[in-house]
Parts: sequence; structure tokens; C-alpha cells
Amino acid sequence: MQMRGEISNMTTFMEFVLLGFSDIPDLRWILFGIFLLIYLTIVLCNSIIILITQVEPTLQSPMYFFLSNFSFLEICYVTATIPRMLMDLCTQKGTISLLACATQMCFVLTLGGTECLLLTAMAYDRYVAICHPLHYALIMNHKFCAQLVAASWICGIPVMIGQTCQIFSLPFCGSNRIHHFFCDIPPVLKLACGDTFENEIAVYVVAVVFVMAPCLLIIMSYGRIISNILKMPLVGGRAKAFSTCSSHLIVVVLFYGTAIITYLQPKPSQSEGGGTLISLFYTILIPTLNPIIYTLRNNDIMFALRKLLSYQHGRKT
Repeated sequence: MQMRGEISNMTTFMEFVLLGFSDIPDLRWILFGIFLLIYLTIVLCNSIIILITQVEPTLQSPMYFFLSNFSFLEICYVTATIPRMLMDLCTQKGTISLLACATQMCFVLTLGGTECLLLTAMAYDRYVAICHPLHYALIMNHKFCAQLVAASWICGIPVMIGQTCQIFSLPFCGSNRIHHFFCDIPPVLKLACGDTFENEIAVYVVAVVFVMAPCLLIIMSYGRIISNILKMPLVGGRAKAFSTCSSHLIVVVLFYGTAIITYLQPKPSQSEGGGTLISLFYTILIPTLNPIIYTLRNNDIMFALRKLLSYQHGRKT
């Protein structure tokens, strides 16, 4: 009888239940339509950015090479969460196996860490362009840019896999209901039994390395950038320099602000509803805004986009 009870307890925790938006079932089809439209918009807009930065000769520079990689990253990032959420809204089940939950967490963490590092590389590119313009082509050559992008993608993989394994090696007891729409660290850790102090410290350390340290480097880069821009004699030159940096700076503030609130906020002050709302912001809303920010505030991309659309229109006529 004791062995049967143990087996029963083990099978209970072979899966979690993502509650997501189960508390508002009457709105599930409206939410499904909204999130599906958002997902398709993110994929389409970022795909267009990737396309025009590849085919347009005037956009063959390090800044647009980084932007192309950033757009691909955004597609991967939203794909790690939204399709699963859409399926849960359709079925209203929300059940997810331990392995699937761990896999989703690992992908979200790895892609989030990559975004932090890639945003830092983009800030460094702007720093060299404005503070060392004469040496820009020499420093930001294609090989070095490719190395920065590769490092951004690769560096976080072993760390995030290790952190995910550490979290899912914990025993889970009591409730298996995750008050979230995807498997994120804070809501999953709340379901763990026993002392999770070491895991929480590990989360803070990783957050400091992949969130705070890159954030400080970006702040330092923009400190130097703004200082150099203010020294420019021509007002037109200042305006152009500010316009090339402002889009990236807006994205940095939005992404890092929500990431810091999520992973560096003291555990007792985290509410379930507040955590879900913040996660919606940085996993869905910011990726939706990013293509708009980068296209509407960038004359080169808007020109290339109009050129592509007019070419397609000319072919049809």
C-alpha cells in the first residue's frame, strides 16, 4: 500500500497545469484572436525586416546585421511561449509535462539571455560608430560582428540549461498548478518543496550576470555616446546621431526594465497577477513594439521598405 501511494504521488507530479487565463473563460476566444493576431504580426514584421536587411544594398552595415539577428531572435522568443498559450486557450486544459515545462523554461531563459547580450553588442556598435567614427569600419568588421552575434547566442546556453536542471531537480509537492501562461522561474519555484534558498541565489546570480552587467555596459556606452553627441558642433549632426540611437535605447529601457522587475524583485513582493502582467509585457508586448520602433524611427528602413513594396507593385502591374 505504501509503495502504491508513493507511485501515485510520483505520477501526480509528472505534469503541471498552466492556469494562464483560466479565470476568465468567457474571454478565451477574444484572447485567442488577439494573441494569434499579435503572433502573426510579430513573425511577419520581423521577417520583413530580415528580408530587407538582406536584399537592400544600402542596409549592408553592422547596425542592420545586428538588427536582422535581433529580429530573428524575436521570432524565436515569441514562438517559445505564444503557440503553447494559444493551444491552452483552445483546449482549456493547460496540462504540460515536466519535460515540456523544463524545455520551455530553458528556451525562454536562453533566448532572453541572448537578447540581453545582443542588445549590448548593438549598443557597442553605436558607441564605436559615434565615438570612433574613423575607426568604425576597421573595428566593426564582418568577422568581429559575426563573433559578437555567435557569442550572444552561445554564451547563455550552458548556464540556462544548468539553471533549468537545478530547478527541475527539486521535489514538487502540494499543488501542481502554475499561475502563469508559461513555465517561468518565479511561479515554478513557488511549487517546489523544501528550502529553495540556493536556487533563488542562483537565479539572482544569473540575473546579475545576464541582465544587470549588460545593462550597466549599455548605460556606460550611452553615457559616452550622449557626451560625444553634445560636443558635436552641428545641430543636424546631433539630431541624426540621436535618431540612430533612440530606437535601440527605447527597446533597451522596455526590455531591461521588465526583466529586472521579474528576476531581481524580492520574492515576497511578487504577486501572481502582477507577475503574469509583467511577463505579458516583456514576452508579447515588447516584441510587438520592437519592429514598429525600429521601422518608424529609421528612415533607411522605411525607404528600403517603400522601395521593396514599389518593386513588388511594379512586378504585379
